[in-house]
Parts: sequence; structure tokens; C-alpha cells
Amino acid sequence: MSASNFVINPPPALAPAALVDAFRQVVTPHISDNLNRLSGIVGLQRFHRSSKLVGTAFTVKARPGDNLLVYKALMLMSPGHVLVVDGAGNADNALVGELIMLYAQQRGCAGFVLDGAIRDTAAFHAADFPCYARAVTHRGPYKQGPGAMNVPVTVGGQVVQPGDLIVGDEDGLVSFPVSDAERLLAAVGRTAAAEEAIKAEIASGKLEQKWLDKVLTPFGL
Repeated sequence: MSASNFVINPPPALAPAALVDAFRQVVTPHISDNLNRLSGIVGLQRFHRSSKLVGTAFTVKARPGDNLLVYKALMLMSPGHVLVVDGAGNADNALVGELIMLYAQQRGCAGFVLDGAIRDTAAFHAADFPCYARAVTHRGPYKQGPGAMNVPVTVGGQVVQPGDLIVGDEDGLVSFPVSDAERLLAAVGRTAAAEEAIKAEIASGKLEQKWLDKVLTPFGL
């Protein structure tokens, strides 16, 4: 297959380290709530234990079941990039396994987000290397292409642009442009403060509570 079957765009700039560190302290539900509950990646499983995933999207559009450009991407990534692969949700062939994970760790990759399958799940769990994927299969990948690198991709119903910030935890994954990060940090701060106030009200033991009334009163309930 000729080089004309591949689109290789330059790696996206990494998000500022201060933003990455700030989002390590933010849970994905708070981000989702401030993205109108419409954005976010759905339908993927977490295959590591507890590590938080925060980093900059390095995207790959792969032929279903084919990981040729994953190899190339890992060589071009910088520490802090997240490998985001649009594999069309194919579950027949694994796009990554233990060997690719080990190499990615050496390269400083922040984690994997794959709309496709993986294998060697025990290795991901043992290493606690952030990995979200659609499915698991013992079958290995093909390596023929075609494919594209650092183009807009669709993963779990979400369009991810190269350079977007990716945040993943036990509740799932969200992505958003770096240009929206400061607004989101301010918004999630307000959300967290509001929830702390509600927790305090719940702890009072009172039957009538303002946060319940706010929802029920408009409906006469």
C-alpha cells in the first residue's frame, strides 16, 4: 500500500502543564454537567485500576482492526499525549496489547482511548496504565492501513479534535478544547461548592431541603 493511503499530520501542541495538573483534581461528572450533559465519550470500558487520565489528544483514524498507524503515532508522541483511536467500534481485532502499552509507557504516553478492542487486559490492570476501550478480544490486529493521524475523529459518540484535553476517571471520559479549559475550571469550582452545600444540608437530617424544593416546586410537587 502506497504512502498516498495515509494522512500524517504534525503532533498537536501539548496543553499547558498547569491546566493538566488542575484537571487532575476534577471529577468527570462536574465537567460533564458544565458541558450541558451533551458532550463526552460513552460506551468505553476502563481496563486499568485507578489512575486518573489527563492529557492532550493525539488522534488516529484507523481502519477497523488495523493498528499500523498506532505504531507510527507512538513514535511521534510527546510525554503527555493521549493516544485517541477511532477504530469504528470494531471488536474483532485488538488495536493494542501489552507490548504497545510498555512502549507507550516508555514514551511518556498519558494513556489510551480506543473506540476498538484491546488484549492482554491483565497487563493493563497490573500496570494501572490508563486505558479505555470498547471491547476485549484475543485476536491480534492487521497492519496494512489505510489511516490518518491528527485529524478529527469520533470516539464513543464524541468528536475529538487533535489537541483537545482528555480527562478520564472511574465515571468515564470527557474531552474539550484547551480554549474552554479556564471557563470549565471556574464552572466546576462553582459546581463543587454547590454540592458541598447540599451535602451539609443532607447531613442536617431535615426532611424539607432547599435542593429538593428547587427541583420539585416548579412542578407543584
